[in-house]
Amino acid sequence: MKLYFEAEKFVKEGDRGLKNRIFNAKLTNSPKHVYALVICTLKYKEYINEIIRKSKLKDVPQIKKLKVKDSLLMLLVHDFLFSAKGRIQLGKHPIKDAFLLNKTRMQAELTKLKLKHKVKSVDQLPLKDGLDDDETPIRWIRVNTIKTDAESLFKKHAFFSNLEKVDSIEEITKPGVIYQDSHIKNLYGIHPREKLTSTDAYLHGEVIIQDRASCFPAEILNYDENDIHSEVIDACAAPGNKTTHAASYVNNHENGVVYAFERDNQRVKVLKTMCEKAAGKSKKNLIHPTHSDFTKISPKDFPTITGLIVDPSCSGSGIFGRAIEDANAEEQTKEEIDTERLNKLAGFQFKIMKHALSFPSARKVVYSTCSIHPHENERVVVDLLSDPDIKKQGWTLAKREVVIPSWERRGWEQEFTSICDGDKDKCIEMAGGCVRSVPKEDGGIGFFAACFIRQT
Repeated sequence: MKLYFEAEKFVKEGDRGLKNRIFNAKLTNSPKHVYALVICTLKYKEYINEIIRKSKLKDVPQIKKLKVKDSLLMLLVHDFLFSAKGRIQLGKHPIKDAFLLNKTRMQAELTKLKLKHKVKSVDQLPLKDGLDDDETPIRWIRVNTIKTDAESLFKKHAFFSNLEKVDSIEEITKPGVIYQDSHIKNLYGIHPREKLTSTDAYLHGEVIIQDRASCFPAEILNYDENDIHSEVIDACAAPGNKTTHAASYVNNHENGVVYAFERDNQRVKVLKTMCEKAAGKSKKNLIHPTHSDFTKISPKDFPTITGLIVDPSCSGSGIFGRAIEDANAEEQTKEEIDTERLNKLAGFQFKIMKHALSFPSARKVVYSTCSIHPHENERVVVDLLSDPDIKKQGWTLAKREVVIPSWERRGWEQEFTSICDGDKDKCIEMAGGCVRSVPKEDGGIGFFAACFIRQT
């Protein structure tokens, strides 16, 4: 029951700034597990309170005697009726015993709710228009130009042609509208509750759901018209969104190819499925998914690779939905986001990037993370640029004009002070070779990308 006792105060305080409050609190349970429980409870708050009220749960003598708070009742009702497992956390406690004595009346009220709203499961219950803290503000979709183009897609599928075009993401306040992004080619934004996944376009791989910030690496790699790449490596490829995006560019070249590496047994299966769906049988040689650790690959075996995308494991601090995914995993070990952990991640990120920068014909490498922490972002970039071997090879950061210049949010200038000899203009220039995205505020996940180019 300790999980519920730690979570109840956050339910009472509401969802404003919820993630920061939980991850900055001193907890004995995993912050991700607490966050997942609280955000899901708040998501169904309206229905949970209705069940508590109509089942007269607060009037039950045992519960009144134990002085159970409303916020704690909400958490218990959520886990019992609204969670996938449908049970209260293991362990005996008087409150848990008193609560479960009333399970029949609570289940009866839930049944009435589902009948009232004509749904078969709780995840089909209509939610308020306001988005919860775990939901993306915009559903970004990329037209898969390996199979079609935007004009043909809109003509072919009524789902898209029936949407009203708007000029900004701020206008995506309800279903029925679509926005064409001004930063990433072939990218569109729709309301997250639009029924996209049941369309033929999605099922046949003509459109791919991919956060706008996740599109930065392939866009940056191919932004400079004077630096064209036909053979590319995606070093940490699963689940495959960045891979297929990169493939859409090399598809324009004869014998273009993306080599996609993934070391995890399960994730490589997801990668292969994604690539097969995106490329189709006619383009089966366009992407080469490979079950292998990229750091064990010899650069000499790929003498014609000119561009690489490196998106290694990171803290995932920019992904607001990651907490729920992690909390539903089998292993619920405590995982604190602290400096020691971030530095360990940064060490691995440095290692894999240094390997990528050693490929003999590489002239551009894009490094990215879905983290908001400078430890994994600018500081890794600074460490790489300070490394004697990398300096000797001629690597530096690209200028802003070839790194999606229209995107305003760049790297953090102050993080480059150590390698700029106090030259503020130089810090600004180096930060310009990086882009950042702030969770929610920029219409999606938090993200970082830096573009390395080799001086010849």
